[in-house]
Amino acid sequence: MLCAGSWQVLEMENQNEMDKTFEKFTWTIQNFSNSDSWTLYSEHLFLCGQLWRILIFPKGFPGDYLSICLEAVCNPKMLSDWSKFARFKFAIINQLNGTMTITKETESQFNGKLTRWGFLLPLLQFNDPRKGFIVNDTCIIESELSVSKSEHEKQVDQAVSKNDVSEYSAHVCVGTIEHTDMSLASFGEFMDFRGLGKIKKAFVPLLDEVCSKHPSLIECQQKRSRMFTEWAFTVLGRVLHFLKTKKVKDMDDNACKHLQILWEELETFRFDLTWLEPHVQSALSMKSYMERAVQVKKRKRDVAAIEMEMKRLKAKMASAEVEIEIARRDLVEAEEGLEEKDLDAELGFGGP
Repeated sequence: MLCAGSWQVLEMENQNEMDKTFEKFTWTIQNFSNSDSWTLYSEHLFLCGQLWRILIFPKGFPGDYLSICLEAVCNPKMLSDWSKFARFKFAIINQLNGTMTITKETESQFNGKLTRWGFLLPLLQFNDPRKGFIVNDTCIIESELSVSKSEHEKQVDQAVSKNDVSEYSAHVCVGTIEHTDMSLASFGEFMDFRGLGKIKKAFVPLLDEVCSKHPSLIECQQKRSRMFTEWAFTVLGRVLHFLKTKKVKDMDDNACKHLQILWEELETFRFDLTWLEPHVQSALSMKSYMERAVQVKKRKRDVAAIEMEMKRLKAKMASAEVEIEIARRDLVEAEEGLEEKDLDAELGFGGP
């Protein structure tokens, strides 16, 4: 989900050579507690020929920790040996006491295997209104980012249209925190999709089907750059592939989180998704359905077991009724001709 916050650029210094870029900016996130999303994304920054963004996990990830990360946004056509060196600093502003502001600073080499790096903060401390990190349901994060190109990228420029920076989005790549078990590489080779760009082959039939029914999907992307369009349809293809290949029984907690993240990524491309949203929401509701289905199945087993026990007891009772009738007849026969005597009377031995 692209959150309601916004960047305020405070300072920017670009050297004449594009080898190094520095920016200092502020991300203000409003209505922080009202978000139902697992992940909030900042708008994108275009630095050193690379798109960057910040991720924050407002509900905690992993466990009871707030996670805030810098992400180098991946492009499926980027060379496998791409690399960027970044120094960055996050300051989570304490709005009640500036001396209590939490500052984290580090540096890392980002590449195809490491696209995210960040920090953890105890969620309980962050959410406590008395601590000052969330005031009037607003969180403020100040960031500084300095990026350098690798020697290889100085020779091969990864061109990205700056006109698309504010709208460009990408799939969640493998990093220090991984959200998906589905790699784009697993879908095989690329192929042309209606002259709009190279898309993973596995996605093309699905995209053809929905674009034939919903022409606006293509119309809304025609003025975009080729790279942006390729990514838009790649992310749409991922959602369609998920819905096509997953079964109801597969929708456990991890699958639901996975689909939620894919859907939030797709929403950033501004497609008209009114036709797809009911299917996605239905799929997300399958977790609750599966939980109820498991409960119903267990209750059915319990009822079946009780019914079997009841049948066993009924059969046993019927057998007992037969036995008691036989015992009564035997009793009558035994009592026939038997004179009752006082069992407490003395036996005696005769005499006056």
